[in-house]
Amino acid sequence: MNSYERAMARLAGQPVDRPPTFDIMMQFAAHYIGQPLARYYLDYRVLCAANFAVQEAFDLDILQTISDPYREAADCGAFVEFPDDGLPISKQFLLSEPEDLRTLKPPKPEDGRRMTDRLAAVRHFREQAGGRVPIMGWVEGALAEAADLRGASTLLTDLIDRPEWVHELLDICTEMEIAFARAQIAAGADIVGLGDALASQIGPKAYRQFALPCEQRIFAAIREAGAIPRLHICGDTSRILADMAQSGAAIIDIDWMVDIGRAAEAFGAIAVCGNVNPVAVMLDGTPEQVQEAVRANMAAGGARSFSMAGCEIPDGTPHANLRAQAAALREWGGR
Repeated sequence: MNSYERAMARLAGQPVDRPPTFDIMMQFAAHYIGQPLARYYLDYRVLCAANFAVQEAFDLDILQTISDPYREAADCGAFVEFPDDGLPISKQFLLSEPEDLRTLKPPKPEDGRRMTDRLAAVRHFREQAGGRVPIMGWVEGALAEAADLRGASTLLTDLIDRPEWVHELLDICTEMEIAFARAQIAAGADIVGLGDALASQIGPKAYRQFALPCEQRIFAAIREAGAIPRLHICGDTSRILADMAQSGAAIIDIDWMVDIGRAAEAFGAIAVCGNVNPVAVMLDGTPEQVQEAVRANMAAGGARSFSMAGCEIPDGTPHANLRAQAAALREWGGR
């Protein structure tokens, strides 16, 4: 059973030889092949090489184009700095004043320099591994994208001070992300992940008002285009699990502080993906602790669950711990 077959069968609730591994790797992957982070973010060839390397080395069941949150924002005109081996920095937000929204002109995915780089990554993955390993494209959630353009703290204030303006911005972001998702699916993506990190920083009522409707629109478009939607919200989403289940996602990631059994119950037929503690267990734990955590997750997550750290695998995670995760899943088998 190859990775593609394993993932598709798991999503359908069918028997598998072992649960799939959907760890998110970015900084770890770049450094695993000895490349600085800027090259991983800016050159699809480095991103693809890094993903192929970690996929083979640690029995991952996914090839992914996730890198940083600024691809769409940069192509809209935001100034983003890329230190040679550091995280990208947006020092001046594009929408510093509300009236700046009038001049916001999202590019077509095929015209944006950084968006086209992601499309090139999807095409390369498809050429090399299509039908063998699931290929995951990525878009920002509308709320997360709005924060990238406006600044998270300012946007959170806007939710209260100018909600109609926020909805106008979110509508623009939603249409941009739908276009970007469709372009990635046309390039060969099997799955499109959506990151909406800011959604864990607002209450359930605000999530239902500002984030969920946009997620629903984007995921409906992804399904219509023939791909699988995956929702990723970093942080403690315990209060919005039932709402997340209404997003239209087929896979929902949960971070380490969320009870995976409770999440699986709330999600029903939706696959729950998670949620080993990325720092306390994957980075700082022993292989035995990793295996114990993986087994506990599989027992609580049910027959559709996928194995993953709660968020990105930290840079510097011991290779032995990643191999322990893979070993635990092989031992778990088709249960």
